[in-house]
Amino acid sequence: MAKGTGMSKALAVGVGVLTVSSVCGLVMMAVMYKIQIDKFPPVSPPTPTKPPVIPTGLPPTLRLPDNLIPESYKVLIQPYLYAVIPNNYTNQSFAFTGESTVRVKCMIVSKSIFLHAQDLNVTTVEVRKSDSDEKLPVSGYKIHHNETNFLEIQLKDAMSGNETYYDIITKFEGELFDCLDGFYVSGLFATSLLQPTNARKVFPCFDEPALKAVFQITIIHRPHTVALSNGIGDNNTYQKIDGEEWIMTTFKETPIMSTYSLAFTVSDFKSKTRHSGTKINIHARGDAIYAGHADYALEVTEKILIRYQDIFGLKYPLTKIDQIALPDISVGAMENWGFISYQESGLLYDKYTASTFDQERVATLIARELAHQWFGNLVTMHWWNDLWLNEGFATYMSYIGVQADGWDLRDLIVLRETQTAFQVDSLNSSHPLSLQENDIQTFSEITELFDDITYSKGAAVLRMLATFMTEDAFMKGIKMYLAKFEYTNTVYKDLLKCLQETKEDVEGFMSTWIEQVGYPVITIITQTGETSQEHFLLKQTQGHDIISNNKNETWQNNRHKSAVTVNEWVLANVNCAGFFRVNYDEENWNKLRMQLERNHHVIPIINRGQLIDDAFNIARAHRLNVTIALSLTKYLVNDTEYIPWESALKNLDHLILMFDRSEVYGPITKYLRNLITGLYDHFEEYTINGTVPEKHTDQYNQVNAISVACSNGLTKCITMARSLFKDYKNGTNDIHPNLRKAIYCSAIASGDEYDWEFAWIEYQRATVAAEKDKLRYALSCTKEIWLLNRYLQYTLDPSKIRKMDMFSTINYIAKNVAGQPLAWDFVREHWSYITQEYGAGVVSLGSLLDAVTKRFSTDVEREEVLFHSSTRALEQVIERTEANIKWVKENKQIVKDWFIGEL
Repeated sequence: MAKGTGMSKALAVGVGVLTVSSVCGLVMMAVMYKIQIDKFPPVSPPTPTKPPVIPTGLPPTLRLPDNLIPESYKVLIQPYLYAVIPNNYTNQSFAFTGESTVRVKCMIVSKSIFLHAQDLNVTTVEVRKSDSDEKLPVSGYKIHHNETNFLEIQLKDAMSGNETYYDIITKFEGELFDCLDGFYVSGLFATSLLQPTNARKVFPCFDEPALKAVFQITIIHRPHTVALSNGIGDNNTYQKIDGEEWIMTTFKETPIMSTYSLAFTVSDFKSKTRHSGTKINIHARGDAIYAGHADYALEVTEKILIRYQDIFGLKYPLTKIDQIALPDISVGAMENWGFISYQESGLLYDKYTASTFDQERVATLIARELAHQWFGNLVTMHWWNDLWLNEGFATYMSYIGVQADGWDLRDLIVLRETQTAFQVDSLNSSHPLSLQENDIQTFSEITELFDDITYSKGAAVLRMLATFMTEDAFMKGIKMYLAKFEYTNTVYKDLLKCLQETKEDVEGFMSTWIEQVGYPVITIITQTGETSQEHFLLKQTQGHDIISNNKNETWQNNRHKSAVTVNEWVLANVNCAGFFRVNYDEENWNKLRMQLERNHHVIPIINRGQLIDDAFNIARAHRLNVTIALSLTKYLVNDTEYIPWESALKNLDHLILMFDRSEVYGPITKYLRNLITGLYDHFEEYTINGTVPEKHTDQYNQVNAISVACSNGLTKCITMARSLFKDYKNGTNDIHPNLRKAIYCSAIASGDEYDWEFAWIEYQRATVAAEKDKLRYALSCTKEIWLLNRYLQYTLDPSKIRKMDMFSTINYIAKNVAGQPLAWDFVREHWSYITQEYGAGVVSLGSLLDAVTKRFSTDVEREEVLFHSSTRALEQVIERTEANIKWVKENKQIVKDWFIGEL
């Protein structure tokens, strides 16, 4: 059995006391703990810090990532071109080398750097921390040869975020091509054209308009040459490099600006200077400078610059402005900040051989490019989808700027901008003024925006807005916009908010005009007073859509200002201030026609043109009988004003394009000959005496009279042209410069191959660009097929036709009924060459496609145009062709019968 245990009484008492004490102690500790917890609540332990996620791989779009912001560039470029051939000359060199240091602010921890580089050989890449010059190891870099044009740099160690500064240093090599973009060569000079995305072809950079920075440019160039850039070249030093003598020119730092506004040129050009607060320099070939061809540009630049500073309320921010006349540039002009580039005919004016129109072109082009110094350079659109903020404004302001030199062209904006924009914007394939940013990514999508919508519709809509607000209120808002956003980037809503400060409802009024494609046609039924509004389209794919109420308010809210009501008739959209067309009931159209025939002076000049343009285009859209539009032209036998005549001739020219290959053309020619005879007689005394009328628009109409009369077989016109051209061939050119283009054309059209050869020799001999342009146009007027074919082949040879003139020369030939099929076949045959050589220029290939297909109006021609690409320009050509096919089928007999009935 087991053994038992036991405990004494004293021990039991002690254990009890200890137990009670322990329990009391625990209770006390719990109470104290609760007191401490309430007084000092516990804090959760810190969450372990995760290492930052460092982005890797390519950005998700074609746009640069936002981890780096450029602040400044130091760029050195050394072109090896000999601009002056030395005695020991061996081989010309078409290469350049360079070095760039761009200081960036790093916003996000990153091992990847993306910037742009295209057609460059990047030989060295370094990345250093700006404050310590610490070098970050580069694990590799490469250029992506696709639409991104990204130069990708990968680092072994990450860059710090938190706005830490780094320097990205690259050395690179490039080639001076003759492609008229990037840094290119023409003859013995090298120059740049960087808009829209060609700065990346010259040096690695952040080539987006919102990524502004300051630039300090240094150019190393050959002796006996001059280097120019945006800033002042304040340091020229001579150096020996590899045994050869060079000049190093360092330019002062630019203001903060976009990459596309940079410019540089190396040449042996001479210059002329004018000091007027701002130093104004004109650079050109020496013979042009010495002949005084830069004098007018100097004078008009000073006047327009002073006017802009006054109306914009901001002084031009640079101390100098250089303007250079280039023998080769693919655009009319380029607004580089402080250093504007022009075609020679856009800047140089020879008072002895140039026409009034040449002089006007110089003034208006300078006015536009100077306006860009504020609209585009000082205040820049954030992305290319709002390009109209640059180009629409510059176009509109140019009509105001030229007033400083006495040019009153404000009414011509209706002919040149409003009616031009109407044509493109009546197509389904048009586009809004402002697109979604994500819709514009690729180079071709960007360049397609340099079109009539951006320039002309932009200007026309601004004119409408200024009328809606009053011009004083409009300019007050513009001053506010420029002052608020100087040196920065904007979207169009920034503009509207500033304008809203000076007149309420601007945002609501304007937003639909900017965001929506197209424009309305207002229909007025005068018997009932009923009005309606629909989207105007030449080719209606569905029912007539009623469009935004805000656009309707343009008409409804301003009816008291927009319409004239007489007992018999109603006239809407007075002076064509609104960007819309107006249709009436047939009875009101006939009453307006009778008023024009009875006393056309009752109706304002602009509206006489507007009535004709609206009627013809509304008829093209199948909303009006074409005979009503045709009947409106009959009154012109009693009108000598340019705007209605030009409106009529443009629309009658469309009929000629549709029918000059058919039996309808004969009656059209006879009608035009009868119609124009009175206008020709009105100006005949001036023409015979070799003079021109004083009024500028009369000078334009004198040219119209000669061109139309001669091309439609008015005998005395052709005799006059042949006689003057004969004197020219015999050594006496007494043809007034205003009339030379029309008379040369008429004489060559009615002449033989010897007349053509004479004009070709004169073209080659001519040294003034404006005169060369007149002869180049006239050469396209011959009816000889073999001469036109040969002329087309000349456009492939830059020694005969300059590269920048290729497109316009083909366009001229296509305008000739004998040349149109030749030009179309030529373009198709050489499409690969054309797109390779010219596809990267600012000017879209769309202008070429548009010109060579204007006559297309058959099913066969529609099938021919379905080729190669699906660009917006081609879509517009196809849509216009389809509209022409339908219209011609429906109206050919009607048009023929009407013209026959008028003979």
